[in-house]
Amino acid sequence: MAPAPPAPSHPERRTTVGIVARPNAPNATSAARDAASWLQRRTVPTVVETETARRAGLSNRTASRTDLPAEADVLLVLGGDGTLLSVAHPVARLAPETLILGVNCGSLGFLTEITRPEMYEALDSVLAGQAGIDERLTVRAFVKRGGREIADRTVLNDVVIGRSADSGIIDVTITLRDRLVTSCRADGVILSTPTGSTGYSLAAGGPIVHPTVDALTVTPIAPHTLTNRPVVIPAREPVTLEPRLGGTHVDAFASFDGQLSVALEEGDKVVVERSERPLRLVSAASRDYFAVLRQKLKWGER
Repeated sequence: MAPAPPAPSHPERRTTVGIVARPNAPNATSAARDAASWLQRRTVPTVVETETARRAGLSNRTASRTDLPAEADVLLVLGGDGTLLSVAHPVARLAPETLILGVNCGSLGFLTEITRPEMYEALDSVLAGQAGIDERLTVRAFVKRGGREIADRTVLNDVVIGRSADSGIIDVTITLRDRLVTSCRADGVILSTPTGSTGYSLAAGGPIVHPTVDALTVTPIAPHTLTNRPVVIPAREPVTLEPRLGGTHVDAFASFDGQLSVALEEGDKVVVERSERPLRLVSAASRDYFAVLRQKLKWGER
């Protein structure tokens, strides 16, 4: 790995940097130690996620993963896409102005698009107020049971209605505000943001949607009828997903960004609404979105 660059002479704002690393990942833990040392030499205020500090042997001020976003102006996320998704909810809820700088210390790293050799340069650009920022649409998803909400989650990637391994296919009705979109019989349904379009939705046959497009994608999972195809819908109106679980026993669940799963019962509805504020991700200076597609997904290669 290239040595850390020397501190530049330009003046910096007093920006507080939070550090969180993927658990049980030596590369991420090592990167956390390197980043903390680099920030300390520059006298940048730093707060480290509690478990990350313990594993890396750091003595910095600490905060829990839930509280960390409110303690920092920029959150340095070291790991893979799952690590970034694990902080997306608390950032969106507690501190939507907090920047997220995702550094890939894993394998694919589509959301964490900045490489570890680029970490110092990216940090330097953030501290200098010169970093490129991508604003990503998020949604709030509610599980409604009777007259109450039993779950409320902010989502960056996708909401999935799925069946358990020992259940048959399920029927899901999708409505856009009060208008019926479709009813499908399938293993489940994925409601994806543009950011999530390159994840589970893509694997299930959904389209790639550019992050600046103000839309959501409904993608059935292994539909029973071949005419059930993915559809792109406007993000400005609430979407309701309602699985029909009566009759023969069917176990279904709602999953939010792969981070939280809720068992569903007959009559439950999953309502998804566009969030008021986007999530702010630091973009790689050396490549644009289409370059990331080509690099990470081998897009356009024969």
